Amino acid sequence: MSRTSQRSTFRVLAAGIVPVYRSLAVPHWRGTENFPAAGGFVVAANHLTELDPIVVAHAVYRAGIMPRFLAKESLFRIPVVGRLLSRIGQVPVYRGTSRAKDSLDAAFTELDSGGAIIVYPEGTITRDPRMWPMRGRTGAARLALQAGVPVVPVAHWGDQEILYRDPEGHRTAHPFPPKRVHGVVGTPLHAEDLVPGGLAHPGHPTANELAHATTVIMAAVAELLGELRGEPAPRDLMDPRADRAASSSGGAAAATAGAASEDDAARAPGETDPGDEPSSAGGSVAP
Repeated sequence: MSRTSQRSTFRVLAAGIVPVYRSLAVPHWRGTENFPAAGGFVVAANHLTELDPIVVAHAVYRAGIMPRFLAKESLFRIPVVGRLLSRIGQVPVYRGTSRAKDSLDAAFTELDSGGAIIVYPEGTITRDPRMWPMRGRTGAARLALQAGVPVVPVAHWGDQEILYRDPEGHRTAHPFPPKRVHGVVGTPLHAEDLVPGGLAHPGHPTANELAHATTVIMAAVAELLGELRGEPAPRDLMDPRADRAASSSGGAAAATAGAASEDDAARAPGETDPGDEPSSAGGSVAP
């Protein structure tokens, strides 16, 4: 499946979705020439709202590349929706099952054929009160380093003015008038950029190499976001795992279980909990 496959299906979907998106947002992107002209690559983006998949996919699609997401497997079982997702080459994520490896295999197949996989390394909408990226999980780095493809860092800012979800999960929407959404595509990061001196064993990253590569990826995304916001990015990004651990140690088990349930309810369709597997897209998968 090439980076241009299913173009006709994408055009049909885009004809309905893009006008709606453009009624809500006025996108301004720079650096799209940094998307590789050939070969597979991983897009690593910050995660602000449930609109992010449309925001980022629109930029990738306008660059002539069919965007692929890792989407929650249950979406593929919905009549019509599942068929469309399969038709446009989206990758199902089988979380917590014996088929979890199938997600990676499908993603590697897409990358090997020259496609682009969009990943949100944070795994969920940022919980940072100032909306900076959080520390990432290793899924994006694993995909890129095992497949031997570059990671393209991407940052965007402005769609949170259309739809906002605060750290407690409360949503507010301001669809009109259309809001300016700014985005920037960074320079591709190769193995030697992600890991000093490159991998000791190409295609087989160690846990330490994956951790270092993830730190580099998130620092690049945060720096790009700082450019858009006109302020320096924080040196230390929020660690959602540490935040959860602190909450768990300070409360009763019942309170902890309740918080987890609220978080699951607030998570958008197709969005995974932060984990070491590649993170699926929050919200609908669309060009």
